[in-house]
Formats: sequence, structure tokens, C-alpha cells
Amino acid sequence: MASEFRRGVYLITMDKARLDVGAIHAFLTRSYWSPGVPLGIVATAIEHSLCFGLFCEERQVGFARVVTDQATFAYLADVYVLETHRGRGLSKWLLEVVRSRAELQNLRRFMLATRDAHELYRQFGFKEVALPARLMEILNPDPYGSLA
Repeated sequence: MASEFRRGVYLITMDKARLDVGAIHAFLTRSYWSPGVPLGIVATAIEHSLCFGLFCEERQVGFARVVTDQATFAYLADVYVLETHRGRGLSKWLLEVVRSRAELQNLRRFMLATRDAHELYRQFGFKEVALPARLMEILNPDPYGSLA
């Protein structure tokens, strides 16, 4: 299965060697879901995930990663497109590529968390949790404070 996808000047690649970890880190540190995340944490997360880098020519302009066992469960995380590249259908294309991957088919559960992009994700089959009482979590609201 292809690991690179082109659309005009844009490219989505799954080649981790091409990812600009510094650019990904720069965006994530200012995101609402991972403010202050250390570079080492971002690098480790990338190492242990399926990753999708979105590039305009040679510059990284977006990203998504999936934490998965590739059999029963996946969690979509860290999805973004830089503000200057939004409004061009790139987030939809990025999600189309993610959802088309053979490794992510026929899973029992594919999850994500979002504060404000529910309508985008609904277009790709995501819904509110059917039985939220069955889900539990350990939430650490300041996971990077102890690393400082």
C-alpha cells in the first residue's frame, strides 16, 4: 500500500524520516491539547505511532498520528494543519488518507478527543461515545510540570 499521497503542491507521507519533529513540536506546544509538551515526548510519541506528515513542497504544514495495535484499537491524535494552509480541504484529505489505511480497517474501536472539530470528524464516521459510562481514564492535567 502506498505510503505517499500527492495533491498538487501537497504531499502526505508516512515516512517518519521526513517528518520535521521541530515543526510538529512547535505547533503542539501552542495547541490546546498539549501546551508545553517537551520535544522528547513528541519524538517518543512519533516513534511509537503511525504518522502522517503533510507537506507543502518541502515544508511541513500538517500532521496526524495514530496510536494503534493495528488489530482492535486505534486512537487518533495530534491532528493539525497550519493556519496559513487551512480552507483548502487539507484536513479532510489528511483524514481520508488516515481512514483508508489497511492497518486501520476492521478495528473494534477507533477513538479521538476534540474540543472543537466534531463536524469534521463526523464526516469520517466518528460519533460521540455510545456508552460513556463504560469508559474510564486517568487524567493528569499537568503531565509536563514534573519534567521542568
